Amino acid sequence: MKPVSVVSGRVAVIDRPDVDTDQIVPKQFLKRIERTGFGEVLFHDWRYDENGDERPGFELNRPEFRNGKVLLAGRNFGCGSSREHAAWALQDYGFEAIVASSYGDIFRTNAGKVGLLAVTLPEDEVEQLMEGVDLDSGSELTVDLERCVVIAPDGREVPFTFDESTRHRLLNGLDEIALTLGHEEAISAYESEHGIA
Repeated sequence: MKPVSVVSGRVAVIDRPDVDTDQIVPKQFLKRIERTGFGEVLFHDWRYDENGDERPGFELNRPEFRNGKVLLAGRNFGCGSSREHAAWALQDYGFEAIVASSYGDIFRTNAGKVGLLAVTLPEDEVEQLMEGVDLDSGSELTVDLERCVVIAPDGREVPFTFDESTRHRLLNGLDEIALTLGHEEAISAYESEHGIA
Protein backbone atom coordinates (compact mmCIF):
# COMPACT_ATOMS: atom_id res chain seq x y z
CA MET A 1 0.00 0.00 0.00
CA LYS A 2 1.41 3.40 -0.91
CA PRO A 3 1.67 6.02 1.84
CA VAL A 4 -1.05 8.69 1.88
CA SER A 5 -0.47 12.07 3.48
CA VAL A 6 -2.09 14.75 1.31
CA VAL A 7 -4.77 14.27 -1.32
CA SER A 8 -5.40 17.27 -3.51
CA GLY A 9 -7.42 17.48 -6.70
CA ARG A 10 -10.78 17.82 -8.37
CA VAL A 11 -13.77 17.28 -6.14
CA ALA A 12 -16.96 15.44 -7.09
CA VAL A 13 -20.22 15.71 -5.16
CA ILE A 14 -22.81 13.00 -4.56
CA ASP A 15 -25.25 14.67 -2.19
CA ARG A 16 -27.39 11.61 -1.41
CA PRO A 17 -27.87 10.02 2.03
CA ASP A 18 -27.55 6.29 2.70
CA VAL A 19 -25.61 5.34 -0.44
CA ASP A 20 -25.12 1.64 0.17
CA THR A 21 -22.44 -0.70 -1.06
CA ASP A 22 -24.82 -2.36 -3.54
CA GLN A 23 -25.28 1.01 -5.24
CA ILE A 24 -21.53 1.60 -5.20
CA VAL A 25 -20.86 -1.83 -6.80
CA PRO A 26 -23.95 -3.81 -7.85
CA LYS A 27 -23.91 -7.52 -6.98
CA GLN A 28 -23.55 -8.77 -10.57
CA PHE A 29 -19.96 -7.42 -10.63
CA LEU A 30 -18.69 -9.27 -7.56
CA LYS A 31 -17.37 -12.28 -9.46
CA ARG A 32 -13.71 -11.32 -9.61
CA ILE A 33 -11.21 -11.34 -6.80
CA GLU A 34 -8.70 -8.82 -8.15
CA ARG A 35 -8.89 -5.26 -6.84
CA THR A 36 -8.68 -3.75 -10.32
CA GLY A 37 -11.31 -3.17 -12.99
CA PHE A 38 -14.06 -2.11 -10.60
CA GLY A 39 -13.80 1.61 -11.41
CA GLU A 40 -15.66 1.09 -14.68
CA VAL A 41 -18.65 -0.36 -12.81
CA LEU A 42 -18.67 2.15 -9.93
CA PHE A 43 -22.29 3.31 -9.43
CA HIS A 44 -23.10 1.27 -12.55
CA ASP A 45 -26.89 1.40 -12.30
CA TRP A 46 -26.84 5.15 -11.68
CA ARG A 47 -24.13 5.95 -14.26
CA TYR A 48 -25.45 3.95 -17.22
CA ASP A 49 -28.81 3.25 -18.81
CA GLU A 50 -29.99 -0.17 -20.04
CA ASN A 51 -28.04 0.34 -23.32
CA GLY A 52 -24.79 1.09 -21.49
CA ASP A 53 -24.92 4.81 -22.31
CA GLU A 54 -24.06 7.38 -19.66
CA ARG A 55 -27.03 8.95 -17.90
CA PRO A 56 -26.45 12.72 -18.26
CA GLY A 57 -28.17 13.47 -14.95
CA PHE A 58 -25.84 11.36 -12.80
CA GLU A 59 -23.31 13.35 -10.79
CA LEU A 60 -20.11 11.61 -11.92
CA ASN A 61 -21.11 12.02 -15.56
CA ARG A 62 -21.02 15.81 -15.22
CA PRO A 63 -17.91 17.31 -16.84
CA GLU A 64 -16.98 19.38 -13.77
CA PHE A 65 -16.89 16.25 -11.58
CA ARG A 66 -14.99 13.93 -13.93
CA ASN A 67 -11.60 12.65 -12.83
CA GLY A 68 -12.32 13.55 -9.22
CA LYS A 69 -9.80 12.62 -6.54
CA VAL A 70 -11.98 13.70 -3.62
CA LEU A 71 -15.63 12.73 -3.20
CA LEU A 72 -17.98 14.81 -1.06
CA ALA A 73 -20.78 12.47 -0.05
CA GLY A 74 -24.01 12.43 1.93
CA ARG A 75 -24.43 10.97 5.41
CA ASN A 76 -24.15 7.23 6.08
CA PHE A 77 -22.07 6.66 2.95
CA GLY A 78 -21.15 3.02 2.33
CA CYS A 79 -23.86 1.53 4.51
CA GLY A 80 -25.25 -1.93 3.77
CA SER A 81 -23.30 -5.09 3.14
CA SER A 82 -19.67 -5.62 4.03
CA ARG A 83 -18.35 -5.95 0.46
CA GLU A 84 -14.82 -4.60 0.25
CA HIS A 85 -15.34 -4.22 -3.51
CA ALA A 86 -17.00 -0.85 -2.77
CA ALA A 87 -13.74 0.65 -1.49
CA TRP A 88 -11.83 -1.03 -4.34
CA ALA A 89 -14.19 0.48 -6.94
CA LEU A 90 -13.95 4.02 -5.57
CA GLN A 91 -10.17 3.78 -5.48
CA ASP A 92 -9.93 2.15 -8.93
CA TYR A 93 -12.10 4.95 -10.35
CA GLY A 94 -9.55 7.47 -9.08
CA PHE A 95 -10.86 8.65 -5.72
CA GLU A 96 -8.22 8.91 -3.01
CA ALA A 97 -10.37 10.51 -0.31
CA ILE A 98 -14.03 10.72 0.67
CA VAL A 99 -15.49 13.38 2.95
CA ALA A 100 -18.88 12.72 4.55
CA SER A 101 -20.64 13.26 7.86
CA SER A 102 -20.89 9.51 8.57
CA TYR A 103 -20.11 6.11 7.07
CA GLY A 104 -21.10 2.51 7.34
CA ASP A 105 -18.61 1.14 9.89
CA ILE A 106 -17.44 -1.78 7.77
CA PHE A 107 -17.03 0.45 4.71
CA ARG A 108 -14.86 2.91 6.69
CA THR A 109 -12.70 0.02 7.91
CA ASN A 110 -12.36 -1.44 4.39
CA ALA A 111 -11.43 1.99 3.00
CA GLY A 112 -8.62 2.35 5.52
CA LYS A 113 -7.28 -1.10 4.67
CA VAL A 114 -6.80 -0.20 0.99
CA GLY A 115 -5.45 3.33 1.47
CA LEU A 116 -8.65 5.26 0.76
CA LEU A 117 -9.18 8.15 3.19
CA ALA A 118 -12.66 8.26 4.73
CA VAL A 119 -12.79 11.61 6.53
CA THR A 120 -15.69 12.51 8.80
CA LEU A 121 -16.84 16.11 9.26
CA PRO A 122 -19.97 17.55 10.87
CA GLU A 123 -22.92 17.55 8.47
CA ASP A 124 -23.08 21.35 8.30
CA GLU A 125 -19.38 21.49 7.31
CA VAL A 126 -19.94 18.92 4.54
CA GLU A 127 -22.90 20.97 3.29
CA GLN A 128 -20.75 24.13 3.28
CA LEU A 129 -18.06 22.34 1.29
CA MET A 130 -20.64 21.12 -1.21
CA GLU A 131 -22.08 24.62 -1.57
CA GLY A 132 -18.57 25.96 -2.23
CA VAL A 133 -18.01 23.73 -5.28
CA ASP A 134 -18.17 25.60 -8.60
CA LEU A 135 -20.84 23.78 -10.59
CA ASP A 136 -19.75 25.40 -13.86
CA SER A 137 -16.04 24.72 -13.96
CA GLY A 138 -15.42 22.42 -11.00
CA SER A 139 -13.30 22.94 -7.90
CA GLU A 140 -10.24 21.59 -6.14
CA LEU A 141 -10.20 20.29 -2.57
CA THR A 142 -7.35 19.14 -0.34
CA VAL A 143 -7.42 16.56 2.43
CA ASP A 144 -4.28 16.80 4.57
CA LEU A 145 -3.92 13.70 6.76
CA GLU A 146 -0.64 14.97 8.25
CA ARG A 147 -2.33 18.07 9.67
CA CYS A 148 -5.86 16.57 9.85
CA VAL A 149 -7.50 19.40 7.92
CA VAL A 150 -9.66 19.67 4.82
CA ILE A 151 -8.85 22.75 2.75
CA ALA A 152 -11.97 24.10 1.04
CA PRO A 153 -11.97 25.60 -2.46
CA ASP A 154 -11.94 29.08 -0.87
CA GLY A 155 -8.87 28.24 1.27
CA ARG A 156 -10.78 27.77 4.53
CA GLU A 157 -9.33 24.99 6.69
CA VAL A 158 -11.68 22.57 8.42
CA PRO A 159 -10.07 20.34 11.09
CA PHE A 160 -11.06 16.70 11.50
CA THR A 161 -10.25 13.83 13.84
CA PHE A 162 -9.05 10.49 12.52
CA ASP A 163 -8.45 7.14 14.17
CA GLU A 164 -4.77 7.30 15.13
CA SER A 165 -3.87 3.68 14.33
CA THR A 166 -5.46 3.95 10.86
CA ARG A 167 -3.76 7.32 10.36
CA HIS A 168 -0.38 5.79 11.24
CA ARG A 169 -0.93 2.93 8.77
CA LEU A 170 -2.01 5.27 5.97
CA LEU A 171 0.81 7.78 6.48
CA ASN A 172 3.35 4.95 6.42
CA GLY A 173 1.73 2.82 3.71
CA LEU A 174 1.28 -0.18 5.99
CA ASP A 175 -1.27 -2.84 5.13
CA GLU A 176 -2.05 -5.68 7.56
CA ILE A 177 0.78 -7.85 6.22
CA ALA A 178 3.31 -5.03 6.66
CA LEU A 179 2.04 -4.47 10.22
CA THR A 180 2.55 -8.15 10.98
CA LEU A 181 6.04 -8.14 9.44
CA GLY A 182 6.89 -5.27 11.77
CA HIS A 183 6.83 -7.90 14.54
CA GLU A 184 8.95 -10.40 12.63
CA GLU A 185 11.66 -10.55 15.30
CA ALA A 186 9.13 -11.34 18.06
CA ILE A 187 7.38 -13.89 15.82
CA SER A 188 10.71 -15.65 15.09
CA ALA A 189 11.60 -15.68 18.80
CA TYR A 190 8.22 -17.21 19.66
CA GLU A 191 8.58 -19.85 16.93
CA SER A 192 12.08 -20.77 18.18
CA GLU A 193 10.94 -20.91 21.80
CA HIS A 194 8.03 -23.21 20.93
CA GLY A 195 9.78 -25.41 18.36
CA ILE A 196 7.73 -24.14 15.43
CA ALA A 197 9.56 -24.47 12.15
